[in-house]
Amino acid sequence: MASHRPLRSLFSTASSAVNPAQPAQRALVRTSACAFSTTVPSRSSEYDIEAADRPRWQQTPPRMMAPFRVRPKPRGPEFKVNDDPRRLDDAYSRMLGPGGDKVLSDEVKWLAVTHKSFDHGRRGFNDRLAFLGRRIVSLQTSQALLNAPQVESWPRKSDGTPLTDRFGRIPYIHPALNGLPGLTGDAKGRVLDKSRLAGLAERYGLDKVTRWTPKRADNLQGSGLESVLTTSLYAIIGALALERGGEVANKVTQDKILAPLGFTFTAD
Repeated sequence: MASHRPLRSLFSTASSAVNPAQPAQRALVRTSACAFSTTVPSRSSEYDIEAADRPRWQQTPPRMMAPFRVRPKPRGPEFKVNDDPRRLDDAYSRMLGPGGDKVLSDEVKWLAVTHKSFDHGRRGFNDRLAFLGRRIVSLQTSQALLNAPQVESWPRKSDGTPLTDRFGRIPYIHPALNGLPGLTGDAKGRVLDKSRLAGLAERYGLDKVTRWTPKRADNLQGSGLESVLTTSLYAIIGALALERGGEVANKVTQDKILAPLGFTFTAD
């Protein structure tokens, strides 16, 4: 019977001929692992101390910065945002009156005028403050419309009694219901129109201090400037409610937003 030893020798020889470089592959794997090491690089303590000393509004958190830019820079001129605290204080003084730059804390003052498009929202943004401020302004607007004198919509006789309609009916008229037509959504929408509020924000100088990133720096209106300024205006009211209370926020809404839009309020 023939022996199988020559056949096994042949297979072992062929295997060694096909894979002659096993140690070299292991060396290659070790080299690749070293090249793509996931070890966290050490940072100097001076960098951490410098980042910790600066406030949040002034810097992007170091751990939220990517090592390189993924998207190319947009074409056209670059939009520069305000980084001068004195200009921001001047805008708050124009809106809130003398001493208005001291009403809110520094961090909240910057947060209220920071849109979510600025720095990808990594320094915080004013959406939640604006949500609260919008509710406050909406409530004060409804109360102002309810108390505002309304144009008489139903014809009356010479003695003041209402005329009947074509079915012979006389409507129920009461002084407490005079302001009811002002509570419609259309009436409130005309008062709080985005263009009107944006113009009011520009009067206070919020367009010079609001931090945002427009889609095109050469077309701010087309990039949504009115919406951004309206959001900043609402956010300041929300910040006042959180830090100074609802009474202060209501008073500022009446005096600085609704009064310039044509409403009058009594001292009580």
